[in-house]
Amino acid sequence: MAEPVSSKEERIRKITHLYYSRPDIQEALFNFSRDREVVPRYFEGFGKRPDSLQYPSDVFELVKKGATSFHCSEELWKDPLKIETGMEEKHMKELRKGWDLLVDIDSKYIDYSKISAQLIIKLINFYGVKNIGIKFSGSKGFHLIVPWKSLPKEINGIKTQEMFPEWARIVTQFVTESIKKELISKISDLSKPNKYVKDFQVSEEVMPDLILVSPRHLFRMPYSLHEKTALASIVLSLDELKNFQLTDADPMKLKIKNFMPDSKEGEASQLFREALDWYKGKANPPKTFQQNSEKFAPIKFEKLSEDTFPPSIKEILKGIKDGKKRALFILLNFFRFINMDKEEIEKRLFEWNKKNTPPLLDGYIISQLSWSYRKPPVLPPNYDKDYYKGIGIIPTQEELNSKNPVNYIVRKNYKKPEEIKPRKNKDNFKNLN
Repeated sequence: MAEPVSSKEERIRKITHLYYSRPDIQEALFNFSRDREVVPRYFEGFGKRPDSLQYPSDVFELVKKGATSFHCSEELWKDPLKIETGMEEKHMKELRKGWDLLVDIDSKYIDYSKISAQLIIKLINFYGVKNIGIKFSGSKGFHLIVPWKSLPKEINGIKTQEMFPEWARIVTQFVTESIKKELISKISDLSKPNKYVKDFQVSEEVMPDLILVSPRHLFRMPYSLHEKTALASIVLSLDELKNFQLTDADPMKLKIKNFMPDSKEGEASQLFREALDWYKGKANPPKTFQQNSEKFAPIKFEKLSEDTFPPSIKEILKGIKDGKKRALFILLNFFRFINMDKEEIEKRLFEWNKKNTPPLLDGYIISQLSWSYRKPPVLPPNYDKDYYKGIGIIPTQEELNSKNPVNYIVRKNYKKPEEIKPRKNKDNFKNLN
């Protein structure tokens, strides 16, 4: 039975003052915060943005005001306090001095995440990156970091500094696709009596979350507490990762280590070049990422009202508690693909966000809109993907028969299945059926 929220909050608030009063914890958070946007979380909601730490003691001052955890940006800024919500991309590039490659691994089970993390490290090592930071996320996953120092500063005349989040997404896709087969095999080996593996198609549950690779995305800082578990986001060595148990993250027993590895200048160059070549050379994008990368011709629907929306979309629009970023990804791609006006999309998304508990930050929605409109519209994820069940939405059988929300509208309201024919040009509509 899930623990009541009030009990979780009471549990973590009992230890925050004792834990964050430690000078070594304050120092660890402050040292990692340099050149980063830092935002405290007050159990359920985040503090104001932008913000940063000026002194180690700022940590405890925020805790005394109710802060329970600390989160920071992947991007490195000349002055984090000059960032503004809704800032134009060219101004963001002027302020950005670099970025770390952060791989965020999460799953229903810590054992799945552990296997995924080890395989990703093995692959990255193969491409010459020997220095990788590893830390426990605080819940059921891990964060891997390849520092800005390791990244190539430019490739083919293009400055890496200006290619966030595009190149971060591509490298993450490349890594994910490269390990998928072995990941499925190793997770399937866990399927023994009294184990919890129910099927072999579980790799997507531990794949790095591409939706979160976005401008000003925040991740939990090393040695921050986690509100739901009251565990600390501890730094691990590779050997410690292999043998990791949740009890190792007891905030009262940990010892401080540096999350940022002592990396070599440009050691990730081969990894980035391989990933970019792979991405450019794929005639057919990896199946895992087809929803994000294939191009289709959007359809202009006439007299389309919310009543004609698929049941799952209607359910999401009521507001949700968990998985709001995934839900935003679904809604944004759905609205764009049915050719809804940009102003109408923005209006609907902000109205929807007011119904969420708690709502997303307006800045996050703005950044996702900005990112989306720099790319051609793509289909929302198919119903059989984990996007829906992962946020508590169970598609109907009629929806499953239609594959995705756009096809549902076509079949339900406009055409019979046999009438939907693929277009002859390259931007065809064939995968809707």
